[in-house]
Parts: sequence; structure tokens; C-alpha cells
Amino acid sequence: MKPNAGGRRCGIGVLALALALLPTCLLAQAPAGKIGYVDLKRLIDNAPQMIQSRARLEREFAPRDATLKVDETHLTSLKQRNDRDSAIMVKADADALKREIDTLDRSIKRTRDDLRNELNTRAAAERDRIWQNINDTVIEYARAQGYDLIVPSPVVYASPRIDITDAVLERLRHPVPAAGATP
Repeated sequence: MKPNAGGRRCGIGVLALALALLPTCLLAQAPAGKIGYVDLKRLIDNAPQMIQSRARLEREFAPRDATLKVDETHLTSLKQRNDRDSAIMVKADADALKREIDTLDRSIKRTRDDLRNELNTRAAAERDRIWQNINDTVIEYARAQGYDLIVPSPVVYASPRIDITDAVLERLRHPVPAAGATP
């Protein structure tokens, strides 16, 4: 029997235990990361860039929408005239009025669909362009404030203490000039 064999085994066991616990000790001493939360829906709904974009699209499409409403009013009056006078009209005139109503109705539907599709396409393009700006602003704010993680909505719960949505909205309203940029 060798002297000190039991002591050596015990020493190896203690060393193995110490090595196994080392990562746990290091994690316990690591500083906690700074976490923030951002409500994306509120950012998109309230970002000044989105509000301006919606207003610009509304102004751009307003004349075409007004023309469509005039056509719809004209169609309504033609339908009322047809309902009121078709029984006393000559058959050829009644048929002509009916054709005019059908033609105008198809034209209105086609125009409305075209207008809606174009508006949706333009709104989506604007939203994508502005979304990139919003995303960049969130990242810039997080880096400037030393955040390690930003969690976007929807989440189950986020404390108001870590909600940075208002700060990001403020930065979107009043952008901070980039470093090295001249005012």
C-alpha cells in the first residue's frame, strides 16, 4: 500500500469539485445585463414619420377619392331615377338608363379597387421605409444608453421601468445628429 494514496484521491476530488463550481461562481459575479422593452405598435402608430406619411398619402389620394365620391353620388341619383321613373319610361330609355347604371357601377368598383390597391401598396412601401428608420433609432438609443438587450412587443409582461418606447419616440421626434455630422 502506498502512503498518501487516499489523500491524493481526496485532493483530486476537491480539485474536480472546485473546477465544476468555477463557472457557477463566475456567472454569479458577472454583472447583470441591462434589458429594455419597446412597444413596436405604439412606435409605428405614433412615430412622427408615420403620421407625416399618412397625411401625405391622404393628401395625394384625396382628389381621386373625391372624384370617386362624385361618381357614387351620380350613381345613387341614377338608381333613384330608375326606381322612380322606370315604370313610366319608354322601354328603350329605361334600358339605356339601366345600361348606364351598370356601366357606372362597374367603373366605380374598378376605380375603387384600383385606388385601394395603389394606396395599400404605397402605404406598405412607406411603412417599410419608415420601419427601417424606427429600427435604427431603437438600436442607436439602446447602444447609447448601454442596453444589452431590447425586447420587442408583444410580450406577456414588461415593467414600465424598462419600457423605452417613450424615449425612442422622443428621439424619433428630435433626432440626435450622428457623430461627425455637421449641423
